[in-house]
Amino acid sequence: MRNATFVVIGVLLVVLGTAAFFSRELNYRQRETVVKVGSLSVTADTDKSVPLSPIFGGIGVVCGAVLIGVGARKV
Repeated sequence: MRNATFVVIGVLLVVLGTAAFFSRELNYRQRETVVKVGSLSVTADTDKSVPLSPIFGGIGVVCGAVLIGVGARKV
């Protein structure tokens, strides 16, 4: 059971690391309250992005490969 968990986590890290390596940034939308007067409030959606270094993607892929190797080993 423990080895299968390592393999699953390793595969997820490889997939996410590859996506982070090629995407270069993480985009998301945040809702902010612009004006609030009594019970009336005005909100606005703003697009934000967080830059991702390719180093994080590479680290994710390497760590995932190590976990797959450890999980695939027979005890």
